[in-house]
Amino acid sequence: MADDVTLLYLHGVRDFEDTKKWRDVLADSLLRAGYAEPFERVNVVAPRYGYLMIGVDEVVPMPPILQKLPTGAEARDNRRAFERRVGSLEFALGRHERGAGWAGAEVVIGAAVGTPLFRQAQNYLDNDAIRAAVLTRVLKALPDSGRLVVVGHSLGSIIAADLIRRIPSALKIVGLVTLGSPVASGRFNVDDLRSALKDPPSNLGWWVNFWNPLDPVAAHRGASAIFPWMADFKVLSRPDHHVHDAEVYLADESVARAIGFGLFGSLSKEVALRSEGVERPMEAAEVLALLALRYAHLIAGELDGQLRSRYCGALRVVQAGVVADLRRWSEEQGLTVHAAVAALDVDLSIAEQEAIAPEPITLLSKDEAAVPLVVVATENVVRPFDIAVSDKIRQRALGDLTAEMHLGRQYGLDVFDSVETAADALSGGPVLGWLKWGALGAGAAVLVLATGGLALAAGPGLVGAAALTSALATFGPGGMVGGLLTAGALTTVGGGGVALGLASPGVSAQSAQVVISRRLATADLRRRQGLEADHAIWRTLTDTETRVRREFERLDEFSDADSPSLKELKAKITAVERALKFLRAKGLEPDLSSGGHES
Repeated sequence: MADDVTLLYLHGVRDFEDTKKWRDVLADSLLRAGYAEPFERVNVVAPRYGYLMIGVDEVVPMPPILQKLPTGAEARDNRRAFERRVGSLEFALGRHERGAGWAGAEVVIGAAVGTPLFRQAQNYLDNDAIRAAVLTRVLKALPDSGRLVVVGHSLGSIIAADLIRRIPSALKIVGLVTLGSPVASGRFNVDDLRSALKDPPSNLGWWVNFWNPLDPVAAHRGASAIFPWMADFKVLSRPDHHVHDAEVYLADESVARAIGFGLFGSLSKEVALRSEGVERPMEAAEVLALLALRYAHLIAGELDGQLRSRYCGALRVVQAGVVADLRRWSEEQGLTVHAAVAALDVDLSIAEQEAIAPEPITLLSKDEAAVPLVVVATENVVRPFDIAVSDKIRQRALGDLTAEMHLGRQYGLDVFDSVETAADALSGGPVLGWLKWGALGAGAAVLVLATGGLALAAGPGLVGAAALTSALATFGPGGMVGGLLTAGALTTVGGGGVALGLASPGVSAQSAQVVISRRLATADLRRRQGLEADHAIWRTLTDTETRVRREFERLDEFSDADSPSLKELKAKITAVERALKFLRAKGLEPDLSSGGHES
């Protein structure tokens, strides 16, 4: 992969840098980072231009700007694609960290530029003839075409930022790596780079910057404060007077990983993960997660334009996280990752890799599918991203989902109608889909605690429910998989625990409404599909009503009339009353006249 790639190295003010030394340091770092391909295969261009920054005898024209910043829809597409590529680097390198800077940084950097050592930098910043000569010298050293990885150290990072828009389109800039850059300083805003690079140029693959908190030139900050579309990474080295040297930065493995990523590609573990996959019965966590991902892919297939681009980008990130979570859970359970899960792995370090849709899930009967489908229909299946999709598209995708599950398209339409009908019944009017109803928020943790950790060995309606206790212990109530499991559990759990949880002051009225609406939707779906009624919801609601009214009466005696706590309790009482009314209207009230018990 390195045969057609060129590494352009732009040095700082030290024109006398030992070229062999920094190459040897980088080659060693690449090997330690896991890149076994020989660095000798890479075409390295490292032009020297220090003599030009002292003064020029021949004036040359300033190299023209060849890459204009995109505008309008093209700019949005370019920015989104760029951020996806930078996200790949962040996935491979760790958390972006731009630093906070420190007081007096501008004074220190300004003084440094005035010293004899940095006088070359001042000449580049202030003398257009010198600047044009340096840029021309670099451009003439480049090949006519191919792929280019640019590494700029110190002043070289400023030259790199000044150069990238002047590089011909035949040279694809895979990425830009800057080290110890002073670009965040206003003193280095040559030719108003801050405005000129307000968005990423269309010819730039990605840009990552490395800064050392001990490096006075970096001034304890990265470059993303000025260029928010790129990513900063902090590196640490021993505190000595060589902390700003290029070799100190190049010796860091994270720097080597970034450069290696550009030269050789991703160190992907995708093949190893997929080879581990085996067929075995799916557990509840896997069923819910794959069902949600399948539904998300069906929704994506209905979208177009910018909405589709954003949704697919979010889905890709979500799917990678879901597979990672399920892999970790499988290992904790002593299981080999399921083949259907392994096949969905997304290597986020490969920006071009798209998420693969799961195969249709056909193992659920209509009875078993009721709870999972209500949960999927009411959850945000690209959580934590919020992307509004029309009801018409969500309904159509849900019909496609149940059709391919061999349950019939009408089943999916009934799920959607039951969810909407239940939500409307509780709110007293139309609501705004999952953006309002689909998240429990902080109330999820309180509900899990109040129900004894949702020990659902006997909970009906959720395949593999016996394993839910351990699964929830691993995933918790947050996150994509944990949210699905918690929602499914709270839709099936019986006994007084859930009533106690719903009545708890720690659970908001809205969170209680979410749980109740899903249970109502499931009951109504079973009615529409002619399935046996589950009357446990009635007992849960009546228990909840008793507990909430008791708490309301206790507080009402002394609290202010406009007490927020009383308002929350009143909202819960209203929700329960409307839910019981809904069940009666649908003929779902259990017949206890003969002294029987609801199931």
